[in-house]
Amino acid sequence: MTIKVRDYEVRLTRTSAERKQVRQLRYDIFVEEEGASATEEQKQLHEEYDSYDRFADYMGVFHNDKLVGTYRIIDRNAAEKMGGFYTETEFNISKIKKASGNIAEMSRACVNKEYRENGLVMRMLWLGLGEYVAKNKITVIFGVASWVGKNPVESAHAISYIYYNHLSPLKLRATVCSEKFVSGVNPKLSRMNILPEVFVDESLARKQMTPLVKGYLRMGATFGKGVFLDVPFNSYDLFVTLQTKNITAAYQKHFAGSETAFEHLGLKDGKIKTLGKIMLMPVTGPFKMLRAFVQFLMRDDAADVEFIEDPKEPKAEEQMN
Repeated sequence: MTIKVRDYEVRLTRTSAERKQVRQLRYDIFVEEEGASATEEQKQLHEEYDSYDRFADYMGVFHNDKLVGTYRIIDRNAAEKMGGFYTETEFNISKIKKASGNIAEMSRACVNKEYRENGLVMRMLWLGLGEYVAKNKITVIFGVASWVGKNPVESAHAISYIYYNHLSPLKLRATVCSEKFVSGVNPKLSRMNILPEVFVDESLARKQMTPLVKGYLRMGATFGKGVFLDVPFNSYDLFVTLQTKNITAAYQKHFAGSETAFEHLGLKDGKIKTLGKIMLMPVTGPFKMLRAFVQFLMRDDAADVEFIEDPKEPKAEEQMN
């Protein structure tokens, strides 16, 4: 499905040329802007990619056919084809993988720097992700949230605040694999409780959070234990987990008119219950949930939103990576 807002649209990529645009935008931001390392081949192609891209879906926001924002999505089926999820190179996610039903990893979120000021592109990415979750019956979303740099102390208040207030429940808690740090990086830098709890300033913590981290918290996300130092990517990462049942009450109320509408989607006895009618509503039907999401997320732009049913979208591997 394509969701349009005036001359913007959010949807999955359809062609190899669009997938190339995604990798080029990622190169512009992660390599040229944020200092991630790149191979000679990547430099020549002006593309950022890894072995996990082949079977991944790319969610893209297009403005007049120009890609201006993107997310990489890997669901359970794609991960099985690739031998695992990208986040497993940094964190132990064995508990999450035991959850029944479909799960999906989000990564490589980025927005063209010319389109960051009003937040429309990021909101459209969230809207596209919401449609993807409903269509593919995703019950757990996860990934990493990153800060640029190699020194977690620069975000000490934010990371410590998350540690003391927003760790995932043990049954879903990912843990950092500090043994996978590159040679020479001190494993002690993986600690999240950088500051004693009494010294953590919440207002300063929120100033140190990236917009993406703040967005995850508003959605009711929880975080794994430990910081991963990704030196080649010039970042330090926290693991993020979002269960449907933990979408905050405000979002739930806008979705379905009830602050406990998704309560039945929680984990019980180690298994995720079957998604109920609200989340499994066919997206080609009355759009009740999706339209409510639009009203909440798009605010003043909601009147301009259009839903366009696409022909069958080709799988990632069919788009000739």
